[in-house]
Amino acid sequence: MVMIKLETIDIVFSYDGNSGPMILDDVSIQLAPSRILGIVGPNGSGKSTLLKCIDKIIQPDHGSVLLDRREIMKMGRMEIAKKIGYVQQTISRGFPTSVFDTVLMGRRPHLSWRSDEDDDEKIWEVLRLLDIEDLALKYFGELSGGQQQKVLIARALAQEAEVILLDEPTSNLDILRQFEVMDIIRDLVNKKLVSAIIAIHDLNLASRYSDKIIMMRRGKIVSAGEPSYVLTADNIASVYGVEAIIRKQSEAPYIIPVGPIKTTMRQ
Repeated sequence: MVMIKLETIDIVFSYDGNSGPMILDDVSIQLAPSRILGIVGPNGSGKSTLLKCIDKIIQPDHGSVLLDRREIMKMGRMEIAKKIGYVQQTISRGFPTSVFDTVLMGRRPHLSWRSDEDDDEKIWEVLRLLDIEDLALKYFGELSGGQQQKVLIARALAQEAEVILLDEPTSNLDILRQFEVMDIIRDLVNKKLVSAIIAIHDLNLASRYSDKIIMMRRGKIVSAGEPSYVLTADNIASVYGVEAIIRKQSEAPYIIPVGPIKTTMRQ
């Protein structure tokens, strides 16, 4: 029997309640312990909204989110923060704190009145892990987009959560830094027994690093399973409207986009 760390059951969400357009439509996923689940799909497919529902940032109109078989919606904010870390896609550039203090915020669920030496050491540990130790005293708002993204990931790691949600964690990074960040996430999953859900646009990164993938379109899951099952030429054509060639690289599919498919061919 496969253990389930986190699952969503028939999640439905609309920003205007039942009267508005459906953003998520009966979305059910399962995340096993110490695994990476990749979520792929075009803009507007519901990837970010699903992560926000899981972290109780927004509440679904229908359905359940279960963490270790407990209903997330019945848990308090601080209890959730001890178990789930969320790395959002964008944040205000004017964040008026130093990098060290920004990452220290990740320790808040574990603090009483103030931080101690153990908390400070944990901060330095994750700063070194992400190779941003030299940025510790700089203000968050002074950093580049890529540097900010790494600081937000560091904050989630300092949180020592059991599940990490990442919304486009490589979107502002160059190619080398993308691999570095994804390698760090993979190492954490393997060595710290953390589970991760990553919403990501890059299909090849999703293929390389995900244990399972769900592909979404217009709020629905259209395919779910191992990368080789989901990332097929037919699925990419149907969901993205793009012709692609699929190659195998170390057992994972490697996607080579060829070009857009004419609308008449997709209908």
